[in-house]
Amino acid sequence: MLEFFQESSQFIISGALVGLLVGMTGVGGGSLMTPLLTIIFGVAPTTAVGTDLAFAAITKGFGTVAHRLHGNVRWDIVRLLCIGSLTTAVLSILVLKFVGPVSKSFNHLISLSIGVSVLLTAFSLLFRGKILHWVQQNPTLLPSGSRLKVATITVGAVIGVLVTISSIGAGAIGATLILVLYPHLKPAQVAGTDIAYAVPLTALAGIGHWWLGNVHFDLLFGLLLGSVPAIWLGAKLSSTLSERTTRTTLAATLFLVGIKLVCS
Repeated sequence: MLEFFQESSQFIISGALVGLLVGMTGVGGGSLMTPLLTIIFGVAPTTAVGTDLAFAAITKGFGTVAHRLHGNVRWDIVRLLCIGSLTTAVLSILVLKFVGPVSKSFNHLISLSIGVSVLLTAFSLLFRGKILHWVQQNPTLLPSGSRLKVATITVGAVIGVLVTISSIGAGAIGATLILVLYPHLKPAQVAGTDIAYAVPLTALAGIGHWWLGNVHFDLLFGLLLGSVPAIWLGAKLSSTLSERTTRTTLAATLFLVGIKLVCS
């Protein structure tokens, strides 16, 4: 056991740092964890994605229980998002299986998809306020009725592909798109709904990557050891720090990371 802690100390510390940010801001798990594993620790992109998906399924599962107890989950929206996201997650896993052994060019493609997803996450964090202001000024342009259901399923489908390939997209991107489609939701409902649909998506994608041999369980355990207590601490600290400051800092970090991944 002591040997495990010595060998995994850097991953435990990394999990704690990311968990602290997640607890403080509510986002940043996959968008920081996967690039951290690939850029700093040199973990293969496919392994980083698969391990992070398993990590996200476990941590978001605890978050869903908490939000459900407070009645913050809109299960009708979760159902529509899952119809789209679970379908494309399965299709994406089958495509990855069909591609076969990972080549250098395919690894580069995965790194590029991670970088693009990180940049989209940063964009959604920085400009969420402006996006919501535009939505509020143009309510007639928003879909309703059956068109809203189709739009929600489509959003789920797009996020399903992003998450399965890069492990990123279910957090800030998903929350922003939910807010655009359902601007009347309370912030707590957006967070609860976003976390709830992400659990089956990340679990299914994680199982798929385990089937592909892309989940490193020692790495996963080390990340969980560091992140679980740090998320709790970050949630406590969030009440003492400016949300705008922490989100701007996180977005700036993600922009730098995303550019690094895209340009590498």
